[in-house]
Amino acid sequence: MNALKLKKGSTSHSAYNLRPTFSDTIEQHTLAVVVDNEAGVLARVIGLFSGRGYNIESLTVAEVDHTGKRSRITIVTRGTPQVIEQIKAQLGRIVPVHQVNDLTVEGPTVERELALIKVAGDGDKRVEALRLADIFRAKVVDSTLTSFTFELTGTPDKIDAFAELMRPLGLAELARTGVAALSRGES
Repeated sequence: MNALKLKKGSTSHSAYNLRPTFSDTIEQHTLAVVVDNEAGVLARVIGLFSGRGYNIESLTVAEVDHTGKRSRITIVTRGTPQVIEQIKAQLGRIVPVHQVNDLTVEGPTVERELALIKVAGDGDKRVEALRLADIFRAKVVDSTLTSFTFELTGTPDKIDAFAELMRPLGLAELARTGVAALSRGES
């Protein structure tokens, strides 16, 4: 017999679930927040994150509706499911926020990032850098006798992979825009 002394065929399920239903796993989420395009709104959104110790991995902001004076803030953050739910709820309570979408939960998304990557080197390293840039479909936007600057658009993982391959070839500088994302299909 087991510790609960249940008869064979009976269950240990209770009407009262005493086990915690939350998860301790850290997940990455992409949030799209539509706000009024006015002074101080971005500071309030960022203040919410910094005031509670939440980290922002990527942040992009741009006006998306000129007539309605609305901007879209795309935030990539990490946290447990409970922390993500708390972030969404707190964002929704900020006055100039009109809409908060968790693109990670809502289904498939299209995510892209732009990077400018400067690689300094000569000889075989220059040739190898150009060969890899061709494979990754990176565009040369500046060239000198000692360096190239590449423009690369793609997923954050693609940009990470390209940057790692450029390190031994003379990666000098890297600038990234942050993630821009939309849900796939009709909305």
